[in-house]
Amino acid sequence: MSNPGEQDTTPIESVSQLARLLADGGKPRGLWRIGTEHEKFGFVLPAAAGPARPAWMPPPYAPDGIAEILTDLNRQDGGTRWEAIHDAGNLIGLKGIGPERGGSVSLEPAGQFELSGAPLASLHDTGHEMARHFEAIRPISRSLGVGFAPLGFHPLARRADMPWMPKSRYAIMRNYMPKVGTLGLDMMQRTCTVQVNLDFASEADMLRKLRVSLALQPVTTALFANSPFHEGRPNGFMSNRARIWTDTDTARSGMPDLFFSPSFGFEPYVEWLLDVPMYFVVRDGRILDVAGRSFRAWMKGERQDGLEGLTPTVGDFEDHMTTAFTDVRLKRFLEMRGADAGSPEMMLAMSALWVGLLYDDAALAAADALVREQDWAHYVALRAAVPRAGLDAPWVGGTLRELTARMVEIAVQGLRARAVTDGTGRDESHLLAPLQEIAAGGPTQAERWLERYHGAWKGDVTHIFSEAAV
Repeated sequence: MSNPGEQDTTPIESVSQLARLLADGGKPRGLWRIGTEHEKFGFVLPAAAGPARPAWMPPPYAPDGIAEILTDLNRQDGGTRWEAIHDAGNLIGLKGIGPERGGSVSLEPAGQFELSGAPLASLHDTGHEMARHFEAIRPISRSLGVGFAPLGFHPLARRADMPWMPKSRYAIMRNYMPKVGTLGLDMMQRTCTVQVNLDFASEADMLRKLRVSLALQPVTTALFANSPFHEGRPNGFMSNRARIWTDTDTARSGMPDLFFSPSFGFEPYVEWLLDVPMYFVVRDGRILDVAGRSFRAWMKGERQDGLEGLTPTVGDFEDHMTTAFTDVRLKRFLEMRGADAGSPEMMLAMSALWVGLLYDDAALAAADALVREQDWAHYVALRAAVPRAGLDAPWVGGTLRELTARMVEIAVQGLRARAVTDGTGRDESHLLAPLQEIAAGGPTQAERWLERYHGAWKGDVTHIFSEAAV
């Protein structure tokens, strides 16, 4: 959402005005960029544990927790990299400046620490940014007795064990989520994801990329599955995070049939989004609770409790776009949202996968042809199957692993065709090596953890924190 003081206050006049807002996001190929966002759970190290901060549990906001990590990160390098973001006087994020311009650090509801990476030209740059972030937070967090582990669902904590961050938006969602699904609070507090944000050139280019990526998103869910535990024990799922999303808020999530309609485009998307119930609006630096209200009715001038006397603006709509949680989200770019957070190598491979599939014309054509081999309904059904079955989900007489191998190979060819090399002359395709290994029959992250749980860990899931730590 917009930071305080950054909202576009232009009044909304029409649906076509909002569609143009999306269309204006189109860029020529030379300006296409890669923005990677990744989340991770904080955990208290045993040596620093005590009655108020049990070992392996998430740290509080304060004291000796998330607020201090943000404060110290903001002070690094003499404050030349980050600016503080406050909400009602609480430090809740950092905005990148100088060498970090375009990026931000933010907090998910239970203190999951997120880097929203800057728009970068290459995956090599993404890898450097990710490594720089981990190197920056590691000494700060360790001095406070805190570690970080990127996993799809918290493997140990109960919902009651998770703290709440002092962000006004989350207080609104916390109240609203139980009204529209049974697992929304788990989504907020106990999940972590990784996503990549990619550009499009035009409405037609957006449509092709959206449909390919939305159809293949369940494959990504299975490939990156990394949440097989619930409160210390196996949960029967490869991606419990993905299961959580099946009963969070169906009005704003999933794989809407509309997105595959022949008439879909920017205006139909705006029309759909106007009927997604609202969460909040921002006025004078305050976030106002208007959960459940209709943006469409507000635009029409109809009375809406909490919105009296307020004129809807472009900034309001931009904030509203952030409350759509479809598996691929359309804004002025496309967000791939189907993967569990995982190891740094896997999170970088996730970005590499989608860049390889979508940023080369031949690869995009091959991926489009691959998707069109089956009806849209097959992919919707696959989304329901993969949280539990992962890559063993049935697919066209075999398992999903066969489709995965074809998808990954297309991405490899796409990255080779991009021919963007690092200082050693390597192109970006080597970043897909972890996915090639899995597609060839190797274990996913979830399968590897389960093997460790039943073997070397002897049923003690707490070992996952030290082994997954970044």
